[in-house]
Amino acid sequence: MTTRRAYGLTLLAALTYTSLMFCWFTLPAYLSTIQTELTLTGTQAGLVAGAVPLVYIPLALVSGLVVDRVGAGRSLSVGLAIVAVAQMARSVAGGFPSLLAATLLLGVGATAITFGLPKLVSTLFPAGETGAASSLYLLCASAGTAGAFSVGRPILGPALGGWRPLFLASGAVALGYAFVWVLVARTAVPEAETDSGFELASLTADLRAILSNPALRLVVVLGVVYLSVLHGLQGWLPTILESRGMASGTAGQTATLLVVANAAGILTIPVLADRYDARRVAVVCCGAAVAVGVATIARTGVGVALLAGIVCTGLGVGGLSPLVRAIPPELDGIGPRLTGVAVGFVFAGGEVGGFGGPVVIGALYDATGTYATGLGLLCLGGLAAVAAGTRLDV
Repeated sequence: MTTRRAYGLTLLAALTYTSLMFCWFTLPAYLSTIQTELTLTGTQAGLVAGAVPLVYIPLALVSGLVVDRVGAGRSLSVGLAIVAVAQMARSVAGGFPSLLAATLLLGVGATAITFGLPKLVSTLFPAGETGAASSLYLLCASAGTAGAFSVGRPILGPALGGWRPLFLASGAVALGYAFVWVLVARTAVPEAETDSGFELASLTADLRAILSNPALRLVVVLGVVYLSVLHGLQGWLPTILESRGMASGTAGQTATLLVVANAAGILTIPVLADRYDARRVAVVCCGAAVAVGVATIARTGVGVALLAGIVCTGLGVGGLSPLVRAIPPELDGIGPRLTGVAVGFVFAGGEVGGFGGPVVIGALYDATGTYATGLGLLCLGGLAAVAAGTRLDV
């Protein structure tokens, strides 16, 4: 397969990630409205905002094993179809239980997409080129998130009549693209992606190789930090900004700065790290950027300093995002064959932070009346990434 064809296939596959992230983050974009309409407490709102990451904790390893055997082609199409059905179910939620259940279902589909894309990239590209390809699909993911905040909330939602019609329409579009990807996968995804088995001995050997890898455990720490900060801020930043006096539309558009900076980090940091063989330095710098940026958000009011803190945080998280996906296939004992389950292991641990980030921010706000306490914990996470990065030999 030519490089151009490989990148073209990666781009088409990455649009499943765009659809996922738009559907996922329409809820945080409308969180304050939904919280009021469904009379959710801060803790309940945090649980809903963190429900998708919660799914990854028990399912990530299983999903990774399945992706390694079923293949990226079918994993992405089935995953997006599940996301679409869940998003349409969220559009008719009548309260906290039904909204939470639909969001958990969305998380099931999200795991297939999250692990299917690294698997696809690891088989289409040589190890030294996976960073740029990973940046491509993560950029598409960022486009979906940005679209939810900058287009979905202030433009499409009001035009369609509110959050419920927006959720229904976006779910229908995602379902349509799931069928498009089925056709693409049947003709373009290499057969080697779909010919592995589910023998017990094979499953056990793969799990043993993953769980006993010390370097991969350090990547799990990075995953915890990356996902706690990302989901914590994406889930709560618009609401935090509204609490400081911003209008809801302005808050949503300002929160898009986090996504834009995240995209900039995704595009530049892994490429530079690969070019200069400096992935450890990149990890340390990204952790430091997260710590400084979140501390700035916590301690400043509306103004230039706040915007700078959002951008700094986004750059740091953006750099960590492709690195936690690109590093596992190059570790001794992992390689392309175990990419799905290795990334699944990273997310199984990492999504403890992904779930805990939004929940802790909401719970601590209920307890203290301020968002600064929860943001302070995210700041400590950035320092933990610095510590892990100094020990990582990459």
